[in-house]
Amino acid sequence: MTRIDHKKELKHLYTASVKQPTLVDVPTLSYLRIDGIGNPNTSRAYQDAVAALFSLSYTLKFAVKRGPAAIDYGVMPLEGLWWMDDMSQFSVARKDEWKWTMMIMQPPIVTQPMVETCRSELARKKDLAALSKVEFAAFSEGKAAQILHVGPFTEEGPTIQKLHAFIESRGLNLSGKHHEIYLSDIRRAAPAKWKTLIRQPVE
Repeated sequence: MTRIDHKKELKHLYTASVKQPTLVDVPTLSYLRIDGIGNPNTSRAYQDAVAALFSLSYTLKFAVKRGPAAIDYGVMPLEGLWWMDDMSQFSVARKDEWKWTMMIMQPPIVTQPMVETCRSELARKKDLAALSKVEFAAFSEGKAAQILHVGPFTEEGPTIQKLHAFIESRGLNLSGKHHEIYLSDIRRAAPAKWKTLIRQPVE
């Protein structure tokens, strides 16, 4: 059986320095994704979205492992795009108005027909409220700056400011949506040790 570590293969996209932001070129990648709106801490829609994304991702993983290719790979981390229509109003005080796209990157071997087959299989086993809302789509981010934040999500402010200052110092402008990649299992790790890769597309 072939084992593939996509996080290792895409190391420059899933690791970053705490101290110094870096620029990366993000290629077009395929994701399972769900769009929504609301406070991630209290929204049932957000919880349903995350449950559906992980359940379908693991179903696909085991289907590939059992299939003719016999490839084993690790499910990739949860990622989130966050925004408001008026980004000047984007603040932690208005979380109920936040728009988001939650997503999990899928390896090249995963196809739309495989997603639909696994979705049907999963629907027979589990009652997942957001399963029908999961989309399989390519996402192109292009040039971006990124940095690693260690600690609770509520303390990301200074890290984001550092990232934006770095972008400005390079003569670049913010473009696209605020992007976070959750590298820690927050159910098990203490908040002080949570690792979040923060990415901002630039132009």
